[in-house]
Amino acid sequence: MPTYSYKALNASGQTIKGDVDAASSDEAISKLRAQGNFLTEPPREKGVKKTKAKAGAPVATAPADQQLSSFAPKKKKKGINDITFSIGKVSRKHLTQFTRQMSTLQDAGLPILRSLKILQQQQKPGLLKNTLEAVAADVEGGITLSESMNRHPKVFDRLYVNMVQAGETGGVLDVILQRLADFMEKAEKLKRRIKGAMIYPIVVVSFAILMVTGIMIFVIPKFKKLFASFKTGLPQITIMLMNFSHWVAKEYGWAYIIFSPFAIWFLLKMIGKTGPGRTALDWIKLRIPVMGKIVSKGTVARFTRTLGTLLAAGVPILEAINITRDTCGNKMFEKAMQRVHDAIREGEGFATPLRNSRVVDSIVVNMIDVGEETGDMDKMLTKIADNYDEEVDVLVTSLVSLLEPIMIVVLGTIVGFIVLAVFLPYIKLLSTVGGGGG
Repeated sequence: MPTYSYKALNASGQTIKGDVDAASSDEAISKLRAQGNFLTEPPREKGVKKTKAKAGAPVATAPADQQLSSFAPKKKKKGINDITFSIGKVSRKHLTQFTRQMSTLQDAGLPILRSLKILQQQQKPGLLKNTLEAVAADVEGGITLSESMNRHPKVFDRLYVNMVQAGETGGVLDVILQRLADFMEKAEKLKRRIKGAMIYPIVVVSFAILMVTGIMIFVIPKFKKLFASFKTGLPQITIMLMNFSHWVAKEYGWAYIIFSPFAIWFLLKMIGKTGPGRTALDWIKLRIPVMGKIVSKGTVARFTRTLGTLLAAGVPILEAINITRDTCGNKMFEKAMQRVHDAIREGEGFATPLRNSRVVDSIVVNMIDVGEETGDMDKMLTKIADNYDEEVDVLVTSLVSLLEPIMIVVLGTIVGFIVLAVFLPYIKLLSTVGGGGG
């Protein structure tokens, strides 16, 4: 049975080195995790040196002092294969489909180069097809799959590249690609669920704003001319409606109403591009009633699933935390993950700095703490992600149920205000005529 050398952090956060007997690198990783150790570099089979990868062959491990850096994306080397003339971006659906198909071909034993060419031929013209053609050319020239994918960050992000590289290093590329496809499908499902819940209220509110604006421009001015013939004074509520109608129709108020949402969206985008601005916006997002819980739990589900997937793939924990930090999507959680990274590097555990950051519920910290003790951190993180996905689904449903009566009340108030403002002058006129006739 082969012997693998390893370097890891034990449960106390101390750096340890040693050897472990295992049938494969994957088995060595499982044994070490079961002992409660965090790998800081992939296990290396004794006597095996790193060789240049060939298409379809697993990549041998590098010397111990090079392993950790090998998981970080390498600097991009410019070449003719980098030049693609497609515009737009690759949809997550198409990328997930490619990943799953690539996993199937690898599981069937096809060489990487042939798999790439098969999948490239069946793609429609566009960025993904051109990128796969460039990747296949790189692989044919002797470059590893992960190195070539790293040259195309618009298609393959840092998470994707590191997962592929972990699969190459461990010789389990088919399994890693399958996990990556599952991860992308679940992440996209959560995103679609949240966006889908927001479509209904946004459409209703937009339609209501357009209808009210149209009434102010085309209907109310006609009543204004009619009221001018009355010999009685107008009620205050009617005067307010007439003034608002005049502002909308004659002073370009309609432009303010229609374009204000876009201006606010653009302003928030600009604020979010600055460090302090993004921090402030992300802090506010987490404290909006109901919506804040959805954002918080959705972010927890995303970062735990990302980290769990990376750890299950054999990516060293410090590099996995860095990738998770950069992809979690919320500045408050990014700071928390940075604290966790620094703590682990100093020899501490995962749970304590995460608890001190106060961005996650105590149940999440406790489950991670148990995962550290049992050596099943990746499985525990996946369970947390599954639980929080379900909680987000419940919260989204509750939000939609809450928004419906709120919209009905608001729209009813607006309609009632307009109707009251229009008919009060008639009532006042009738009472004046009736009093005069008496």
